[in-house]
Amino acid sequence: MKSSRICMLISLLVAVVLICGCTGTTNTDSVPGSENLTSTPAATATPAEGVQVKVFHAGSLTGPFEKVKAAFEAEHPGVTVTLERGGSVDIIKRITGSGDSADVLASADYALIPKMMVPEHADWYLTFAKNRMVLTYTNESKYAGEITAENWYEVLGRDGVRWGFSDPNSDPCGYRTPMVIQLAEGYYGNDRIFEDLVAAHSNITATEENGTVTIHATNAGSDDTVLFIRPKADDLVKMVRSGDLDYAWEYRSVAVQNDLKFIELPEAIDLSSVDFAENYATVQTEAKKGDGTTLYAGAPIVYGVTVPKIAEHPDLGVEFVEMLVGATGQEILNADGQPPIVPAGGYGNVPASLQPLVAVKA
Repeated sequence: MKSSRICMLISLLVAVVLICGCTGTTNTDSVPGSENLTSTPAATATPAEGVQVKVFHAGSLTGPFEKVKAAFEAEHPGVTVTLERGGSVDIIKRITGSGDSADVLASADYALIPKMMVPEHADWYLTFAKNRMVLTYTNESKYAGEITAENWYEVLGRDGVRWGFSDPNSDPCGYRTPMVIQLAEGYYGNDRIFEDLVAAHSNITATEENGTVTIHATNAGSDDTVLFIRPKADDLVKMVRSGDLDYAWEYRSVAVQNDLKFIELPEAIDLSSVDFAENYATVQTEAKKGDGTTLYAGAPIVYGVTVPKIAEHPDLGVEFVEMLVGATGQEILNADGQPPIVPAGGYGNVPASLQPLVAVKA
């Protein structure tokens, strides 16, 4: 009798151990009614652990976006932000043409978003930062001690000087550079500047009709002796630093972030000020678009950002944009020589979480 009670007690203890062992360790995902069970979480991961947020951005945003990435990852444990940079036209084509997925798209020309993405690939966007065109160089550049905002075009034309800009067909900095050089003719009263600097050393030409100059850059090959045209603006940074180029056209923010010397040009030609928007609009660049061409009109440099419809993690994409246009992003942009637009401008179906941070436009 006594041994029988002992056996029963042992059986009960084994059953209890088995039940406890199942709690919190067995995968109940496929067990009907398992949602009513309680489990003991052991080092449970955050819901977003292992998530990769993919950000496509203009090359000129590399510096500030690396800092925003670090801040975002610090606030979102388990989330990794992957930055993929390139010419704004090219990275947008990756989404619209190749179907590549991105959770955030940031362009150096905000107008590319409504022009190339809305409404099929995006239904809202923000304008969040400004910039200006500058001519970069180093202390080792030829005539570095002589160049000024008054004589830069004469220095670029001297024998032995090598200079460059990015491809107008892939990068906004590239289609903006010949605009600046063309606008310089009216500002300095010299109608040979564009011909002598650009047309004489590339396949790029210009024609005028009804007061508007069209720069034809669909075939933008350069002689690679005096003028060097490369796919991306950041390609030229390396060439200036190495001494392969004496001068390169960049955004002011890129010059600041890369510790390059630069010449600031008059606002009337550097595409930085809304006060001169009408003057900027007197030039436009014709570039390739698919099997045809498109026109980019001269306008103040304004950056845009959106979360594409193809995003795998749209909620996290919106949170990244929220940090970018909020206090953290504003501080980073200012420090990197790229003035933020405060508040950011909002267009289209702006997500509710962003609306307190933006001025929603019609």
